[in-house]
Amino acid sequence: MSEYASSFEQVPFGTDNFAENPEPRCPVVLLLDTSGSMAGEPISELNAAIKLFKDELVDDSLAAKRVEIAIITFGPVDTLHDFSTVDSFYPPSLEAGGDTPMGAAINQGLDLLKVRKDIYKANGMPYYCPWVILVTDGAPTDNWKSAAARVYEGEKAKGFSFFAIGVQGANMDMLKEISLRQPLQLIGYRFKEFFLWLSGSVRAVSASSVGDSVPLVNPVTPEGWASV
Repeated sequence: MSEYASSFEQVPFGTDNFAENPEPRCPVVLLLDTSGSMAGEPISELNAAIKLFKDELVDDSLAAKRVEIAIITFGPVDTLHDFSTVDSFYPPSLEAGGDTPMGAAINQGLDLLKVRKDIYKANGMPYYCPWVILVTDGAPTDNWKSAAARVYEGEKAKGFSFFAIGVQGANMDMLKEISLRQPLQLIGYRFKEFFLWLSGSVRAVSASSVGDSVPLVNPVTPEGWASV
């Protein structure tokens, strides 16, 4: 039996069927840079961190029923994993290659999120403010202005919370033009520390009531693994 299979047994019912799992949903979209410059240690560390993210959430029975994860990679743009709750989420093996079509990835992620929110509404499912996480080690190689405008409009309308994470080599000035929040720059390739922070924050949100304001852990400068 796999380590994930044993974890799944702790979840009392299937998660992606709204009738069987009427819990409110907390959607998380991961926009992950898999361009050629991520080859080697960066992509290896990112793969390990995504698995850790899943493990941290599946150990929380409430988060496992409420958090939904989708993954879009860019280099080229691809929806590797559509929304599913944590126990149905199997981290894909990311491979590096190609350029950095960041603008197209953001647009595709926001489109995917809109479709998911429409499904929630059609089924009368309450949901928390979605999270959109962008991780990159470079700068866009495509037209990103329209994507940045959508991020701005979505944040202002409180349609989602957008976080930009720059890896070594990322154009932080460009990320500041895309994200309303101050982008975080990882120290080295400390993806695991970031995803531990993310899992803890998402778990706190999913344990609250929809609409509640939940303070994030170290929201400005997470000590030891990132800088602003």
